[in-house]
Amino acid sequence: MPTEKASRRSAAFIPRASDYATVRILDAPVAERTISFARGAPSADILPHEAVREAAARALESDWEKALSYGTGRGHPALAEWVADLHDVKPEQVMVTNGSLEAGAMLFRFLLDPGDRVVVEQPSYDRTLLLLKRVGIEPIGVPLDEDGVDVEAVAEVTAGTDTRLVHVIPNFHNPAGCTLSAERRLRLVDLAGQRGFNLFEDDPYRLISFEGDPHPTMLEQDEHDRVIHASSFSKTVAPGVRVGYLVGPADEIAALAKIANEQYISPSMIAEAIVLELCRSGALARNIETVNAALRERRDALVNALREHIPEARFVVPKGGYFLWLDLNDDVDSKALLTVAKEEGVTFVAGPDFMLTGGTSSLRLSFAPVPAGDVAEGVQRLARALERTRERSSSAKAA
Repeated sequence: MPTEKASRRSAAFIPRASDYATVRILDAPVAERTISFARGAPSADILPHEAVREAAARALESDWEKALSYGTGRGHPALAEWVADLHDVKPEQVMVTNGSLEAGAMLFRFLLDPGDRVVVEQPSYDRTLLLLKRVGIEPIGVPLDEDGVDVEAVAEVTAGTDTRLVHVIPNFHNPAGCTLSAERRLRLVDLAGQRGFNLFEDDPYRLISFEGDPHPTMLEQDEHDRVIHASSFSKTVAPGVRVGYLVGPADEIAALAKIANEQYISPSMIAEAIVLELCRSGALARNIETVNAALRERRDALVNALREHIPEARFVVPKGGYFLWLDLNDDVDSKALLTVAKEEGVTFVAGPDFMLTGGTSSLRLSFAPVPAGDVAEGVQRLARALERTRERSSSAKAA
């Protein structure tokens, strides 16, 4: 049983009944339904289950032998050809994988040795930082602003060095939400050609665009075979399909495909056959339109709610993708805020997860999983958590 003192302390943090309904578990308030801004995946209501079911039926009727058999390390040959046409490259420059994260992991193991010099954005995708750590890399961070990575900072840290790789998320950045400007893309590609480093264009969100066509890829602008491009159907179809791809120099793709074949024979051929049917039938393009409309509405709801309920919040308004990066005043510890936010029934990912150092007063909000009608309530819960976090901090200092 809790002590009388503990009970009083817990009671002090229970919101008023008029705030929102709660249930009591071990004397801690928990919202009846958590609103999660944490997961980088769309809610089930905008997943194309009917289109995928129909595509699966067609794949098992017309392409069943390939779909149900082993393939090669390059993946489904017809899907590789479709991707090659999309990027105006030769099919031998394409490798289809079990999601773009696996593609990146294989690329890191293939290109890098422990201690190699690698440049990443700050903030950057947390799984990228983890994968680099696992291959013995201590990356060098360069800052982002509303126009993407600071390319002159990249120029500075790569000058006179044997830099092996620069990792960039150019469109609708995870977690920062920004997009690399056209001018910076050209400058970065030029730097890669001049200095000989590999430029990893990690681009899964490119087609999740709310405001017109995205910029040309750096792959298109590369004249020196320095760019390796990765993307994913997990964002344009559904995360459960786990289909991504790499596009790059043919010799490097061949070597990576050989490694893939040795490790797992082939990626999931049935998943790739289904994706191929979605691509060929036009269902993929229709789904992208549907998803973009829904996500734009969610993005707008989040931006409006933040401006109303957390006016101190500083952020870039994302023009696509899933994420918004939020900077709060320096007195806020985002990890402490997360603890209180969970009690209020809302979650997010704290900024330090995406940083080599710092990020203490920052957090990532994913609007993809939250229907527009729930966004304002989620932000109000976050605002209450922010107020309570500051009250706790003031009480602790006074004590």
